[in-house]
Amino acid sequence: MSATDKDPANELEALEAKLETLIGQFNLIKNENKSLKIRQDALVKEKAKLLEKTTLAKARIEAMIARLKAMEHDS
Repeated sequence: MSATDKDPANELEALEAKLETLIGQFNLIKNENKSLKIRQDALVKEKAKLLEKTTLAKARIEAMIARLKAMEHDS
C-alpha cells in the first residue's frame, strides 16, 4: 500500500465510486424487476383466459358427445 491509498480523500473517492456503481446496479435490477412483474401479470391473465377457453371447449365437446349418444340410442 502506498501512502496515497490511506489518504482519506482517496478513500472517500473510492467509496463514492463504489456507491455510484451500486446505485446503478440497483436501478437496473429495480427496472428489471418491474418489467418481470408486468410480464408475470400478463402471463397470469393469459393463463386465466386459456383455462376459461379450455373449460368452454370441454363443455361443448361433452355436450356434442351426449347428443351423439342420444342420437345413437334413438336410432
